Amino acid sequence: MLASFALAVQFLTRIPLNLNITVSDQRLGQSVLFYPLVGLLIGTILFLLARLLPGMSFAIHAAIILSAWVLLTGGLHLDGLADCSDAWAGGLGDKERSLKIMKDPAAGPVAVIILVLILLLKWSAIQSLLQLDAGLGFLLLAPFLGRLSILLLMLSTPYVRENGLGSAMQKHLPRHVARLMIFASLLLCLWLTNIYTLLSVLMLIAWIRHLSMQRIQGVTGDVYGASVELVETVVLISLALAYE
Repeated sequence: MLASFALAVQFLTRIPLNLNITVSDQRLGQSVLFYPLVGLLIGTILFLLARLLPGMSFAIHAAIILSAWVLLTGGLHLDGLADCSDAWAGGLGDKERSLKIMKDPAAGPVAVIILVLILLLKWSAIQSLLQLDAGLGFLLLAPFLGRLSILLLMLSTPYVRENGLGSAMQKHLPRHVARLMIFASLLLCLWLTNIYTLLSVLMLIAWIRHLSMQRIQGVTGDVYGASVELVETVVLISLALAYE
């Protein structure tokens, strides 16, 4: 299981583990169980960074935290959001056209606009939370719930690309353990935060699933990435509003 956790860290972050891990379909499936823990790892690094930052304006603090957030993940999930944005705008409701656009590495104007807006919303929410002296727990909660959304989608929604990496992950995901992890995680989050934040996250994931089923009859890795970014943003905004 340690190898599966290391594989999850290598896949979701740019943390240099430099471990020679044998990759198998079974290990890929098991690694998904550790995605929320990888979110906690990312959040812990951001938490420590925020604590160590010298006194400066909240805006600069927020910009540094957000920049580190993006660098830790290598922009992996932002790339998925960009691909989905272009596909939803240019796919015109056609499944094959949408999937083809998702595989195109070029980013169109819609993708650029969505990325700018998401980063602006995140930066503004982080700045507000710092100004409101809401504590730094949001840096743990947002990346945790963001990656928990992948588990929820993987359990509830078919994967479109039969030969894709996500297909092997979904097929070999230990589903019973995953359901227990989701249940325990949601109970923990309900204890740590307000119910409105948690309901907002669950409603967003349900909306993402509905839209993906409507457009491409399932999900792809890009949809997983988009879900992470959107959930993180909703968590930050809902917490900022709660502390107003």
